[in-house]
Amino acid sequence: MKLGIKSITMDELSRQLGISKKTLYKYVSDKNELVEKVLNLGCEMDQIGIEQICEEGLNAIDEAYEISNFVSDHIQNIHPSIMFDLQKYHAKAWDNFRCQKKENITGCYVRNMEKGIKEGLYRDDLNIPVIVNYYVERIDIMFDEELFPSDKFKPSEIYRELFRYHIRGIATEKGIQFLIKKIKKENK
Repeated sequence: MKLGIKSITMDELSRQLGISKKTLYKYVSDKNELVEKVLNLGCEMDQIGIEQICEEGLNAIDEAYEISNFVSDHIQNIHPSIMFDLQKYHAKAWDNFRCQKKENITGCYVRNMEKGIKEGLYRDDLNIPVIVNYYVERIDIMFDEELFPSDKFKPSEIYRELFRYHIRGIATEKGIQFLIKKIKKENK
């Protein structure tokens, strides 16, 4: 995640692991399979972390905020070329990754939005499927080098700003006031 996918060879990887390439190939048939397995494991670990946050009994905005912090922490060290490398050189892994992420994020945010509506923190006129699909797709935008050049923007900063933008768009006045107080408290 720190160097990019293309720049790492199976030779380099086996050397870093302190194993022979032959041993490495006992576990994966090629680099594509390795990339898929790494992405699947990452998705599973992220899902576990997010589920733990959801089980804390927080209100919808606090829950979404903690998930946002969790995601921001995970993406802050991602090399800018990762998404490009995945799309160009590991299309199958990229497609699987996107499907798995979409499924995980969709379920989480549907529950969060329903919870927020019940708590009076989110508007009750939301078209949840539209907003969730938009939310999922905007994550890819963060890694678009034309929109957000990596020398000017950090993915974690973009994500946090998009999070605040998202909550302001779905929140009631009560929810917006809660968010403002939360951000002020965090900034102190």
